[in-house]
Amino acid sequence: MLTLTMGAGGRAVPAQSDPWVALRRPGHFALIRHALAPGNNDPPGFRLDDCATQRNLSTEGRTQAVRIGNLFRANGIASAHVHSSQWCRCLETANLIRLGEVQPQPLLNSFVQDPARGATQIEALRPWIDQIDLATPTVFVTHQVVVTALSEIFPGSGEIVVMQRTADGRLAVQGRLSTA
Repeated sequence: MLTLTMGAGGRAVPAQSDPWVALRRPGHFALIRHALAPGNNDPPGFRLDDCATQRNLSTEGRTQAVRIGNLFRANGIASAHVHSSQWCRCLETANLIRLGEVQPQPLLNSFVQDPARGATQIEALRPWIDQIDLATPTVFVTHQVVVTALSEIFPGSGEIVVMQRTADGRLAVQGRLSTA
């Protein structure tokens, strides 16, 4: 798979290094779309505090989440700071990758059912990312809409988008890694 990064003017250009190498360097982080959870959106009336009301990982999704964690370890990342959306499919993905204690973060929640909230949420998410210590590997498990809003990439289930926080505070795509 060709690895791309966003250059000046938002144009995609080949990345300078392997995304796994980038993730081991300070200032980088992984955005992971939760593992496979069949269906589209959550049913009407779903509640964050009740997984039975949400779209959840399938058996294949749980296997994929374990495989994601194994990929991190096989590429020299045995532990990380892990932040997750509060949705059950994200929390389960984050726990199954077994890279560290999972910290729920509402700014990583989906806004697909309330698109008007999206711009405000992403506006709040960016400064939160700015204040995180990225000296050690950091992982955000979230939803397609959040990954796309930050990276302009529409990820597949379980796909990893490697990002860099640049010195001027921008977020730059360093590559993407399929886990399908």
